[in-house]
Amino acid sequence: MELDSMAREPEDVLRDEVADSTPLIDPFGRQVTYMRVSVTDRCDFRCVYCMSEHMTFLPKKEVLSLEELETVCTTFVRRGVKRLRLTGGEPLVRRGLMGLIEKLARHLETGALEELTLTTNGSQLPHMAGDLYAAGIRRVNVSLDTLDPEKFAAITRWGKLDKVLEGLDAADRAGLKIKINAVALQNFNETEIEPMIRWAHGRGYDLTLIETMPLGEIDGDRSQQYLPLSKVRAELEQSLTLTDNPFKTGGPARYTDVKETGGRLGFITPLTHNFCEGCNRVRLTSTGKLYMCLGQDDDADLKRALREGGVQALDEAIAEAISRKPKGHDFEIARAAPNVSVARHMSTTGG
Repeated sequence: MELDSMAREPEDVLRDEVADSTPLIDPFGRQVTYMRVSVTDRCDFRCVYCMSEHMTFLPKKEVLSLEELETVCTTFVRRGVKRLRLTGGEPLVRRGLMGLIEKLARHLETGALEELTLTTNGSQLPHMAGDLYAAGIRRVNVSLDTLDPEKFAAITRWGKLDKVLEGLDAADRAGLKIKINAVALQNFNETEIEPMIRWAHGRGYDLTLIETMPLGEIDGDRSQQYLPLSKVRAELEQSLTLTDNPFKTGGPARYTDVKETGGRLGFITPLTHNFCEGCNRVRLTSTGKLYMCLGQDDDADLKRALREGGVQALDEAIAEAISRKPKGHDFEIARAAPNVSVARHMSTTGG
């Protein structure tokens, strides 16, 4: 039976063993302060750049229980992580997620955690936005690549645009701050990017553009999807005034201010501009694998450490993993090998 009842407090667990509060510093002197946590590999969409249409999802026993997720997150917070982002798959399809959010939000009250956020496709927001705010979430990222209903149905395979737009309205009413994430795709949404910027900024949302990443086996040729954001920015600057902004959220985006809209536009460019030099991030999969770098296959099995050795073994496994954090990934075109794709799907790693 999954331990989602979470009857035992993680602080009680930590008191039973030696608790290490040493900051996590990688071999290049960077402190790990930001973690993305996949709470499930399951999703109610099948986005073409993220997963295969016919996915085989993990059996329940291989996925961390909510209690285990809380213990791992609490351990990272104790070791200096200041920002946690919950992802999936689609995190809001995980049963019992609100209880986990409420538990983690206690670290916001103590000041140990600065921010607890969530990335979603928006499909569940119509009936969950208010609960998210009540549980402690104040900001969400919503993945949305097009405002064309037919295109949206095509790229998500199973999604309905009107449901996501309804979710955005619900999030606004609940008081959640919203950022839109849009993957720039050649021959799909390149002509929509400026209208989407104006739409998002008109609603008070930030918008971040993302280059498609070479992760996992998907249906179709990924090279036909790739659209360099350097080209996108150059085209946008024909009609918009973009001024670089030092604003940071803890993630890899580089931001600009858009004079004509008064809004903020982000660029995440893993292929045309390697953003690794200041990387302070790690990713935890729903199976307890810790990836020190999105673009490398090296990982650490935190689930095994926790289940076999408890929190002290977990601490040791985390420290050992951070000692192997690489300087950078291999996505950048200028230095990529002939096959730059990483075998796991983005939905497995955490979006």
